Amino acid sequence: MSVRSGFDSTLPLGKSEVRISRIGLGAWQWGDRWFWSYGSTHQQHDVQQAFDVSRRAGINWVDTAEVYGNGTSERLLGKFLRQSPGQVILATKFLPFPWRLRQRDLLNALHNSLDRIGVARVDLYQIHQPLPPVAIRTWMQAMAEAHKLGLVRAVGVSNYSLRQMLEAAEALERQGLPLASNQVRYSLLARQPETSGLLDACRQHSITLIAYSPLAQGLLTGKYAEGKRPPGMRRWTASRLPSDHLARLVDLLSQIGQAHGRKTPAQVALNWVMAKGAVAIPGAKNAAQATENAGALGWELSAQEVAALDEAAGP
Repeated sequence: MSVRSGFDSTLPLGKSEVRISRIGLGAWQWGDRWFWSYGSTHQQHDVQQAFDVSRRAGINWVDTAEVYGNGTSERLLGKFLRQSPGQVILATKFLPFPWRLRQRDLLNALHNSLDRIGVARVDLYQIHQPLPPVAIRTWMQAMAEAHKLGLVRAVGVSNYSLRQMLEAAEALERQGLPLASNQVRYSLLARQPETSGLLDACRQHSITLIAYSPLAQGLLTGKYAEGKRPPGMRRWTASRLPSDHLARLVDLLSQIGQAHGRKTPAQVALNWVMAKGAVAIPGAKNAAQATENAGALGWELSAQEVAALDEAAGP
């Protein structure tokens, strides 16, 4: 088993002063009833345990958004922070709905997020989607104003293509700010950041690629490898993937995990994301999931294992 000294230490978020652990805690599941069945499969006490376990494991940042559970995720995060104070890196997002047309709409939304969380500033503020009609440069100017006011420490984007990311980076640079991150779907089953050149561009420009759904919404955990399908809306996503392909990939994840001290398929899949130079934000509904996610830290896949997973997963 190969282990790199200092592998779990924090790393800079882009060129900003913010330092994050190599795995963050995704809070999409917190309060989301429609997609993640909050209130049925998990409750407030479950996600609070996930938060506490993650912190004890050295995961120092949480990623949420104003639209997760219609603000519930941010409110829960604020409550957990008050009950368990300490240094936590906070990341949230602004969704540029088509009726949000002015820069002050972003500032108003940011103030609402700060109120829900109960803090004076967040460490990373991100544009959730590059939605029209407002130009990218306009939102970057608003982000620069939020930074100037001391409301955010770093600026990021999410779901931006290579072209859109570079446009955002250029617009921010004119404001004297670096683009810290781009949060995109990235996993062994979603490799577009590699094939599009986005991952390479992030490395070249020192932009952190934040991988959301790094476990492909649970498909890479092994729970659904034997013909089972996840519940709710995730069933549609799973139906698009040949079950034999998923079974072969999960089997390889299991084999590699055994060689690393009986690591689970999920832990190997998360380690693969980190081996690619990205940071992962797996979600956690409860303490058990948070514990498993944290087990991806502290060890490293070999180059041969990464190559084998690349081949098995396909482009």
